Amino acid sequence: MTTEQTKTSPGGLKRELKVADAAAFSVGLIGPVGVMALLGAGAASILGGGATWAFIFALVAVALVAYGFVKLSRHISHTGSVYATVGLTLGARSGFIAGWCLFFAYVTIGAGSGIEIGLFVQQLFKDLGSSFEPDWIWVTIIALVLVVLLGRREVHVITRILLYAELIGALFVTILDVVILIRVGSNTAPGGQTFSWKFLELPAGTDIGVIAAAAVFGFLAFAGFEGAATLGEETSNPKRDIPRAFKIALTVVGAFYLLSIVAQSLGYGLDAAGVKKFSGSSAPYSELASSYVGNWLADILTLAATISLFAIFVGTLSGAARVLFALTRDSGGNNRLARTAPNGAPTNALSVVALLALLVIVIERLTGAAVLDATFWALTIGTIALLVAYVLATVGAIRFLFFTKKTVTPKWQIVVPILALVLVGYTLYKNAVGLDAPYSYFPYMVAVWILIGLAISFRPGLTANITKQLEAMNTPVPDAATEAETVGSN
Repeated sequence: MTTEQTKTSPGGLKRELKVADAAAFSVGLIGPVGVMALLGAGAASILGGGATWAFIFALVAVALVAYGFVKLSRHISHTGSVYATVGLTLGARSGFIAGWCLFFAYVTIGAGSGIEIGLFVQQLFKDLGSSFEPDWIWVTIIALVLVVLLGRREVHVITRILLYAELIGALFVTILDVVILIRVGSNTAPGGQTFSWKFLELPAGTDIGVIAAAAVFGFLAFAGFEGAATLGEETSNPKRDIPRAFKIALTVVGAFYLLSIVAQSLGYGLDAAGVKKFSGSSAPYSELASSYVGNWLADILTLAATISLFAIFVGTLSGAARVLFALTRDSGGNNRLARTAPNGAPTNALSVVALLALLVIVIERLTGAAVLDATFWALTIGTIALLVAYVLATVGAIRFLFFTKKTVTPKWQIVVPILALVLVGYTLYKNAVGLDAPYSYFPYMVAVWILIGLAISFRPGLTANITKQLEAMNTPVPDAATEAETVGSN
């Protein structure tokens, strides 16, 4: 085998990434700094001072879902992520639908993150004392153009930018969190806030259904942890490094979220006035930094949140491009979308993804929605689609790990993916039934998208092509080293 062959996957993508790159891609796609700039307030609007439980619930559920991703990624490496894992475990049509949902999720979550950039750019001008307030759609479109330009670069350039963007922002957010906890704990906090364990208390009458409804913010916070799987054909040793990347991303991001949500809840205060202010805030970083440290940190954190959101924008659209590339390549569809640039980037697929994201953004603007509403609408739609993909991936993991003879997974571990199905399924139910408009429309929008994908999947020859391509590129049987690692980890 030549040196060039060892650096290129069968699909034409270049194998040049290590475990740190894959983990950086997942962390950047999650965008924890940008996430905690807004989603904590969303959880507080439902759970009040107990907003921390939304993230605890989601962390547990996502960790259970990640079990299936970690196990399967030791056997299957493919740029299509859940498309390939579901396709090889539940069949070509199910795999296509899973990839179709993941693609939609990345596009809409990316669009929502782009819209949120407009929100924070407006906030930044306001914090700097400027009367200039650009319309969010123009800010978002400029960001989209930059995303396309960056997304056409080599993948290792993208992963490095995502990592550095998050590390810098996370450092300043952690400084704020620590300052808040110290001042609250030493009774020197502004407004007389003091430390209390009440951040673990739920409002009277709160049940598991309410927590599950709030957990959509938690799931959205972790959306993208599976992003490393889309680098399955661009990682040097994917069956070893991708599972490690999942674990690193979830551990680091989970710890960051729990620290941040506790600090934000205590920083605003757990009385009725503090909870009301927190749940109604569109700029928690700015408000808390100004109160606890100074306006200079508020400005830095607003800028850091903007950069983090840009990283999410880059990561989600890059991930969507790779899923689209895999779907079209393996289904025998549009050959142009299945081509890569000389540097290995799926640039044609990225162009289509960018146009779809632009369509979502323009539709949101035409509704006349405020920037905050437009952000949450797109993010919620994407999260529902993502949860559907998680369900299919988890069912596929159960079948492959426990009902075939291709692994040595202990039977008792089946309880882990079953619990994941219960938690994810219940969260889907609570975010699809009994909601007020426009949120009541979103599950139907996702259902329509799934039906379109289902109709496409009946195109003559599509499932046969997918089956052939998946089996040729990635027969789900690990090599000896991977099998030994799998056995040793069980």
